[in-house]
Amino acid sequence: MGHKDIKKYILHCSLFMMACFLCLFGYIVYLQVIAAPSLAANPMNRRGNAALDITRGAILDINGRELAKSSQPGERSYPYGEIMAPVTGYLGETIGSDGIESVAGNDLTGQSQQLQMLGPIGQAMQSTQGNNVKLTVDADIQQLAYEALGNHRGAVLVMNAETGAIIAMVSKPTVDPTDVESNWKSLTAREDSPLLNRATQGLYPPGSTIKVLIADAALDEKVTDLNEKFNCNGKLQIGNEYIGESHGAVHGNNLILKDALTESCNVTFGTLAMRMHGKGLESAFDRFGFTTPINSEFNESKCHLPKFSSLGDGDTAQVGIGQGETLVTPLRMAMLASAYVNHGKIMVPYLVEEVISPVGLVIRKASPSKWMDVTSEKRANIIGGFMENVVTNGTGGAAAVSGVRVIGKTGTAENSQGADHGWFIGAAELPKGKIAFCIIVENSGGGGTVAAPIARQIITALKDR
Repeated sequence: MGHKDIKKYILHCSLFMMACFLCLFGYIVYLQVIAAPSLAANPMNRRGNAALDITRGAILDINGRELAKSSQPGERSYPYGEIMAPVTGYLGETIGSDGIESVAGNDLTGQSQQLQMLGPIGQAMQSTQGNNVKLTVDADIQQLAYEALGNHRGAVLVMNAETGAIIAMVSKPTVDPTDVESNWKSLTAREDSPLLNRATQGLYPPGSTIKVLIADAALDEKVTDLNEKFNCNGKLQIGNEYIGESHGAVHGNNLILKDALTESCNVTFGTLAMRMHGKGLESAFDRFGFTTPINSEFNESKCHLPKFSSLGDGDTAQVGIGQGETLVTPLRMAMLASAYVNHGKIMVPYLVEEVISPVGLVIRKASPSKWMDVTSEKRANIIGGFMENVVTNGTGGAAAVSGVRVIGKTGTAENSQGADHGWFIGAAELPKGKIAFCIIVENSGGGGTVAAPIARQIITALKDR
């Protein structure tokens, strides 16, 4: 091999080694700078917390009651057990974390993402006591909603319509967080999914509750007005098939839109959906945020919407009555209802009210913010009036509370695997503010008979608080 060949060989080797070094350097920069926040926040990343001798901070309700606490490192207890499990989540050495234990994990250990990214140096700067995290949840209302749901599977979500603060978030079945790690294998194998937070992760056909959105969209798209009269003979003929009314009802002639929502007329809302076609429906669901993520405080399932552009008339009509491929979470339906007592605005929902240092200083406090303007104030008042009529004169009467303006919409969602699910969504104007809520009771039949009475209990309890 000649002298020139050797030099050429050395040059090629040097360039190759330099390229490898640059790739390695680039990957380290990516991990330390770009990917570090998400890796540090990942609930399966237990390395930082396990290596630290930290007494984890407490999780508190809005009134300062302890929902989760630690008296020493590695120990954790949950005074409210399974009642608060959908909120607190769980924590384990081998299973990671969920719920607030995951979302606020850095705050509860007093370890910022910046300290985690510093590795051993950050650990040397770490306090041995984590911060306390105060939530917006009211333990009394949480317990009431939990008990009201009884032995049914389902979810209850209550929020402040004017701020977005979550007041209660119940899911059944559930499990005491202290038992999750020791029973992980059997819990994950159960068919009733006790580790699923149905309030934010459960996906259900919305049934007739979606007619609130359809009415709003139909007025927005100008495919109807407040005075058009609809005729309901109990069946909407679509080619060789038809959509029928619940329990074979016939709502008769001369139904205006307000009456159609009060009576929950499938013929009317199937007709309106077909008039809007896929494009109008897609625009409506997008306008109300069903395709937009919320924020990182909720491990929320993505709503499933049909491919609107490819729907035929029959499937389009099914969207109008909340059946078919449409699947939504209870959280999204509570947010939908909130717009009709909040001037057409939906606020960003949140759970963490304050982060408090071990010496009692407020490190961070929530600042409510608007998420979306989903409809005009005028139309919000119109649809809200329709929903009030559902409670005063329609299927939502079981939610009525004397002296309180309550609006709502019942729903029955067909279930291919058993009895229908019962829905009730709505809002109430209380002396100290406006609340919005969603209740779904699985396999219970109509929402007016089982879900609406739960709303009444919650409204009554909050009325004088």
